[in-house]
Amino acid sequence: MYDELDEKKYLYLLIIIPILVLIFLFNLYWKRRKQKEFGDLKLVKKLTPEKSVFKSTLKITVFLLALACLILGLVNPKLGTKVETVKREGIDIVFAIDVSKSMLAEDVAPNRLEKSKQIVSQIINQLGSDRIGIVAYAGSAFPVLPITTDYSVAKMFLQSMNPGMVSSQGTSLDEAIQLSSTYFNPDSKTSKLVIMISDGEDHSEGIEDATEEANKNGLKIITIGVGTEKGGPIPLKRNGVVESFQRDQNDQIVVTKLNETTLKEIAKNTKGGYVNGNNTKEVIDYVKHALDNIEKSEFETKQFANYQSQFQWLLGIAFFLFFLDIFFLEKKTTWVKKMNLFNEKE
Repeated sequence: MYDELDEKKYLYLLIIIPILVLIFLFNLYWKRRKQKEFGDLKLVKKLTPEKSVFKSTLKITVFLLALACLILGLVNPKLGTKVETVKREGIDIVFAIDVSKSMLAEDVAPNRLEKSKQIVSQIINQLGSDRIGIVAYAGSAFPVLPITTDYSVAKMFLQSMNPGMVSSQGTSLDEAIQLSSTYFNPDSKTSKLVIMISDGEDHSEGIEDATEEANKNGLKIITIGVGTEKGGPIPLKRNGVVESFQRDQNDQIVVTKLNETTLKEIAKNTKGGYVNGNNTKEVIDYVKHALDNIEKSEFETKQFANYQSQFQWLLGIAFFLFFLDIFFLEKKTTWVKKMNLFNEKE
């Protein structure tokens, strides 16, 4: 059994119910107080013999149940009891995203890192049944999301990526490739692709060995260069306001530039491809064309819950209870008199 709530924001409306209960109780207290001021309570009850506390309570209870069902209907809870088996066919893709400080340069709007996120998000939108994973890297590589078919979760993790998630700064492309390689099952026949997004600045020395090993393991790497050849400074911001720019050991402002040469070499050594990432549409078209030419494989049989909306039942119950509430009068009935609920007999 699986369940989820479609519109959780409407749950806040449930606060209305305890408020109405308090109003009802206060109203009972106020009426009783006024009756005491008017005269003796026993005498007042004789003047209104058909007045029933039970019927009033029943009426408000039915109304509140109807209101609760109406609110829950707006929330639209979904239940999944039907499990289907689906055979998926696709490839395994790992997005290796550079989160070094140089990716904060704003030579590409809004900055290189945000541009990279936009590109990856658009690529994910084009995918069908492929599995994806995410790796972040700067001076070292960090696993962000293991291989999954849940694209919504992938996008959530994607948006949270920032330079602070990797402690060591710099750019180590070889570690990114090595970590990405561990995401793939070496015994699987599924096609393996790494999409690496970076400005190409590399402070490591083992890039050739890393690409050679990736090629042996059947990995193709598509590299996407984000940035400009002219480059730009790295802004240091506080609360969204630029306070200064990154400086080197000689107190000179660091200007970071796109290094396409390294990215092209990685793509060439792994029989992948390189594309400049400054034009998002061109990147999406390039990657889509590349994916169309990669052999797809059946990689798993996945079970999932087929969620069924339940709002119609809740709304139906709510309207029925509202309709029923109309016919509840605040008069005593014969069977209620016999039960003597709330000590209503004299």
